[in-house]
Amino acid sequence: MTTSVVVGLSGGVDSSVAAALLHRQGYQVFGLTFWLMRGKGQCCSEGLVDAARICDQLGIPHDVVDSRETFKENIVDYLISGYSQGITPLPCSRCNKAVKFVPMLEYAQKRGIDKIATGHYCRLSYNPQTDRYELRRAIDRSKDQSYFLYEVPQTSLRHCLFPLGELTKAETRQIAQSLGLATAAKPDSQDLCLIEAHGSMANFLNQYIYGSKGQIVDRQGRVLGEHNGIHHYTIGQRKGLGIAHPTPLYVLGIDVGRNQVIVGERWEAEQPRCQVKDVNWVSQVPTAQPFRAEVQIRYRSHPAPATLTPVGETEMMIEFDEPQFGITPGQAAVWYDGDLLLGGGIIASAS
Repeated sequence: MTTSVVVGLSGGVDSSVAAALLHRQGYQVFGLTFWLMRGKGQCCSEGLVDAARICDQLGIPHDVVDSRETFKENIVDYLISGYSQGITPLPCSRCNKAVKFVPMLEYAQKRGIDKIATGHYCRLSYNPQTDRYELRRAIDRSKDQSYFLYEVPQTSLRHCLFPLGELTKAETRQIAQSLGLATAAKPDSQDLCLIEAHGSMANFLNQYIYGSKGQIVDRQGRVLGEHNGIHHYTIGQRKGLGIAHPTPLYVLGIDVGRNQVIVGERWEAEQPRCQVKDVNWVSQVPTAQPFRAEVQIRYRSHPAPATLTPVGETEMMIEFDEPQFGITPGQAAVWYDGDLLLGGGIIASAS
């Protein structure tokens, strides 16, 4: 019996190869693209056209679902609210859960299809001892996207396929070229889709947030400069402060009430612990006991050894072995045991 699968197509080379591989393996493939917003780049007008071309090339059906309102409610409004409150939200993990994986599974199951697939670089397996689907880093660590998938629930993971998890990016390109896929030479998406569509995060935020000028101060309250809106700054930021100082300065915090950006030297931006909220247990069975893991506080940061202590069901206190630079409220803390993604949550505060 032929197994059917809905493949999420962005119009990029990765999702194109994912669909092509599954099609070649004998799956009955249905292409699905969510229309998220207007603009250029993947998931926008250009992505819709390229996704349709790939489906036509493979001889598979293609459907486009208008998800602009869902994207606005879950991502655009989320970003505007966060930046207005002086935090730096992480939209990609939230988008994967609320805008892509959960709706994609609902779409598939309404049509009697049990499997969904994407072009993410990660690996998935089932552990019968824990009855959990375990998410692991991709073979190609430079392209690993497991960090952005920590929010995807077990109810979705049990239906997922990730055809690129065992491939390097170079191998994906080679497959696309060997199959003559229309997206084989398409450049990788370098930034958040909102940045691609608007040119920069600043351009995007300026459409929605009116930021009044204010003071840039040090921890003693001494005025060092002027900022052009707190929504343009994030903890750990060094560039763009416009301050002449003997040593490099970094953003240490944002005081929304006083409309101030607080800066200091690098060592002042290092913190030994953070509080995490909205915890999602992925490969690990939930526990109330402290445990050890390696914690990644940004997508491109190195995992750092730490002791994690659950606080209730959805919060976590993380104590790092060594202070970490730029722990940023709104970003995700994701913890691993080697390649195994155990869980993650949103950083609420650092101290």
